[in-house]
Amino acid sequence: MADLYVSWDEYHRDTERLALDVLRSGWSFDQIVCIARGGLRVGDTLSRIFDIPLAIISTQSYGGEGGTVRGHIRVAEHLTMTTARLGTRILLVDDLVDSGITLDVVKRHLEGAYASTEQVRTAVLWYKAVSIVKPDYFVHYLPENPWIHQPFERYDLMDPEGLLDPAQTMLSLEKR
Repeated sequence: MADLYVSWDEYHRDTERLALDVLRSGWSFDQIVCIARGGLRVGDTLSRIFDIPLAIISTQSYGGEGGTVRGHIRVAEHLTMTTARLGTRILLVDDLVDSGITLDVVKRHLEGAYASTEQVRTAVLWYKAVSIVKPDYFVHYLPENPWIHQPFERYDLMDPEGLLDPAQTMLSLEKR
């Protein structure tokens, strides 16, 4: 099973495809909740496209070298949002569903902790067959379990001093 490498262009195109799938479903929602960190970019883009408020919930289940070691899932107690209260029909967004544990835990958290919640649907770019849950919307179904290398992962291995080395940054492409 080969790793999957994703460029910025592919990432943005897939995010637009996800938005199109949600639109074509005809389902209306009044809040987007993205799972940080991976779902931030997808959630922000969908929030802009649909002009729907964005809320953020932080989780962490990967750590270690380059963020590749799965551990115990931790979910933030509170959401960060600009609305007075969470919407009733929520689109829960992440970049991918791997084991499915994070998506499942966060969905159940939203349904249980917020009385106003009537319905939660889920949306991701990549859905792996090993997942315990099937998202409502997804762009790619992956029957194998590849490690997905997203374009921003390079920053997991960079520290602030790395910015001083032009070979490690995009700054090498421009005058300093």
